[in-house]
Amino acid sequence: MRAVENALGITIPDNARLIRNLITGIQYVQDHTIHFYHLHGLDWVDLVNALKADPAKTSQLAQSISDWHNSSAAYFKGVQDKLKAFAESGQLGLYANAYWGHPAYKLPPEANLMAVAHYLEALDWQKDVIRIHAILGSKNPHAQTYLVGGMALAINPNNESTFNANQLEMMSLLAKKAADFVEKVYVPDLLAIASFYKDWAGYGAGVGNFLVYGEFPNDNVSNTDNLFLPRGAIFNRNLSKVHPVDQAKITEYVTHSWYEYKEGNAAGKHPWDGVTDYKYSGPKPPYEFLDTDKKYSWVKSPRYDGKPMEVGPLARMLVAYASGHPQVKPVVDSVLKKLGVGPDALFSTLGRTAARGIETLVVAQKLPDWIGQLAENIKKGDLRIHDQSKWEPSSWPSEAKGYGFHEAPRGALGHWVRIKDAKIANYQCVVPSTWNASPRDAKGQRGPYEQALLGTPVAEPDKPLEILRTVHSFDPCLACAVHVTDMEGREVIKVKVS
Repeated sequence: MRAVENALGITIPDNARLIRNLITGIQYVQDHTIHFYHLHGLDWVDLVNALKADPAKTSQLAQSISDWHNSSAAYFKGVQDKLKAFAESGQLGLYANAYWGHPAYKLPPEANLMAVAHYLEALDWQKDVIRIHAILGSKNPHAQTYLVGGMALAINPNNESTFNANQLEMMSLLAKKAADFVEKVYVPDLLAIASFYKDWAGYGAGVGNFLVYGEFPNDNVSNTDNLFLPRGAIFNRNLSKVHPVDQAKITEYVTHSWYEYKEGNAAGKHPWDGVTDYKYSGPKPPYEFLDTDKKYSWVKSPRYDGKPMEVGPLARMLVAYASGHPQVKPVVDSVLKKLGVGPDALFSTLGRTAARGIETLVVAQKLPDWIGQLAENIKKGDLRIHDQSKWEPSSWPSEAKGYGFHEAPRGALGHWVRIKDAKIANYQCVVPSTWNASPRDAKGQRGPYEQALLGTPVAEPDKPLEILRTVHSFDPCLACAVHVTDMEGREVIKVKVS
């Protein structure tokens, strides 16, 4: 949408901007919390070791770091009993192949039990707070109400079948529930667990370059620079200088990807000139053994000004911190102080994991502001939700092109579109995991994953828990990062443009 709005010069109404901010914001809060507990947490938490915990001591630990209501000895005893029955049944399900008892685990049994209890609580919590998506976007994931020019969501405070005061009140309650859990459970758990793994501030640094498109606009202009989380780039871990971002400096390489450009594999293409209909003519990808001197990935290699860049929560928090963001900087400083580490610790697996929690807290605390602004607009009679002034294709120029910047939970997401005769002539997107998971480029420069894994200690090669910690700290989504192609060049799908 932002790419098309940029191409056609569309400015969306204020209510549409606020609703988009709320949809994205609650997605950050839910997605990051799910990642910490359900996707990344068991890299640090030994679930089976929690069976050895003393529930009374677990209660003391929990109450020492938070006033969360579920912190009694009886509560943790109940969780432990459920876990014991689960383990003794011999049906560990998706946990059966985990590396329980691995020497890299450092948490005491009580900390493990506390984390497992909150893992279970987060399952229920996340399905409640994401109801904001259902109210504003009809479903989660993939909200259905986004529309070029605004949102397809009717606002009428006097009509129960549209968005009204009752739904505003429900969103306020859900936003409070979201913030309470983040403030009293997620962040305290993050700090408690991180305190046992400070050595991980020395691993997983990556490429040292960070790219942020910025998110949560404060005004309604396409690709505005007026953003709650600022746009910028940092090079060589230098926090004293935040560089402006120029989308013209973005290129994608396929030197080590299982794709080909007609111009040759050493060439880089800007997304406006990118292609997805190329045919791979090389040998069948050798999945049994990858030759990294040749092609070895389904992911392209995006580069900014010729450099590999990390994107995601760490990049966003670094750019905000270096920019002196009034909400971000004090939280980062507080976390660093509590952990007893300096800013250099941010450039690591531990820093990447901490940044995600910091961002979750900052965004969770911002949600009520956007809800309040939306309520104030409705109160004063501003019900506009969509700009239809340029909805008629006959009013468009014969040719136009635009780009749209977005910060998905996993990082910088860019869309580029070229429009000719009121139809899409070319469309490309470069998604977060393409940046982070990219293979080496024509210069041999490694992508963030590859670079971050260098020097990682592995206690048991057949149980590479340490490798998972760093890769999971990026929150991969490779389903987003790859292109679908047919090895024989056959048409996979055809979309009819009416």
